[in-house]
Amino acid sequence: MSVAQKNSAGPAMPSSQEFSSANLPEHLSDRDRFYLWRDIHFAEVGMVEVGISEMPFEATLQASVIGRLTWARMSGTVNRVTRTPQSIRTNSLDAYLLVMNLGQSVIGGTYRRNDVVMETRSAFLDACQPQQFMGGDHNVWANLVLPRKILDDRFARIEERQGLVIGSSNEALGLLHNYLAMVDTISPLPGSALIDHIGDTIIDLVGLETGAKGDDAELANTRGLRAARLQAVTKYIRSNYRNPALSASSIGLRTGLSARYVQDLLASTGDSLSERILELRLQDARAMLMDTRYQEKRIGDIALEVGFNDISYFNRSFKKRFGCSPRALC
Repeated sequence: MSVAQKNSAGPAMPSSQEFSSANLPEHLSDRDRFYLWRDIHFAEVGMVEVGISEMPFEATLQASVIGRLTWARMSGTVNRVTRTPQSIRTNSLDAYLLVMNLGQSVIGGTYRRNDVVMETRSAFLDACQPQQFMGGDHNVWANLVLPRKILDDRFARIEERQGLVIGSSNEALGLLHNYLAMVDTISPLPGSALIDHIGDTIIDLVGLETGAKGDDAELANTRGLRAARLQAVTKYIRSNYRNPALSASSIGLRTGLSARYVQDLLASTGDSLSERILELRLQDARAMLMDTRYQEKRIGDIALEVGFNDISYFNRSFKKRFGCSPRALC
């Protein structure tokens, strides 16, 4: 059950690619479009057997290389994925796959003759063993391809966790979902320090969510969870900074952290919570003041809209930040 690199020694695809059934010839029948898509999938990605539901065929494959890892998502009416001993021999992959169900349908099947059920937002660690899984009419399959040596070296006896179903309530898995969503919005340069940091954080979170033990797992708890928690906190702030009642306590309630921990996380970046919120509100107000769509709007109303409840404080803060008053900018 994988969308993976052909050879873990190096990527079989560019740093990012998308392959969609929408790009196939329109004159073909639904069944022929599926056969063509399947053949291209075999050639470009790997030998796994796939089937489709009774719904009209559609499938989109998105894949990104993150350093030594590959992050891939397949959505559409593909509802059956089978890895046979023959396909394993044909497409040998010295890697673990963290397989995730990101759709609304339950995915169930067998893994090495053991029954496996993945509810939505759950995952399991796959070491490329024989398996067959069935989903609903429309599914979102996703996985991370993680070179076996990296995980084996970092987490003692992690191979014993393969086939483990990881529930949606697992904190590290939830943080990993959020972290990967953030990764999808940026394009770090291959070989950069940023891409190395992203890859290390992902590996740490995978080790944590599988319950890996050992000294490296303790280090992962410090590195991976803290980085992902910081990302969750900053994402919540960016989405809610206009709320005048936004505080460390309210952020903590929504992210499952204490107010003190939220403050410590942000302090470690060099900006306090109040500084971060103030900057976002000022930048928002400045953008609105420069936008002709809001030229009839009063400055005080703009200040209130972006989260300020004290107009004098807004004016002072704006002038200190940008070197002119809001009115002068207008």
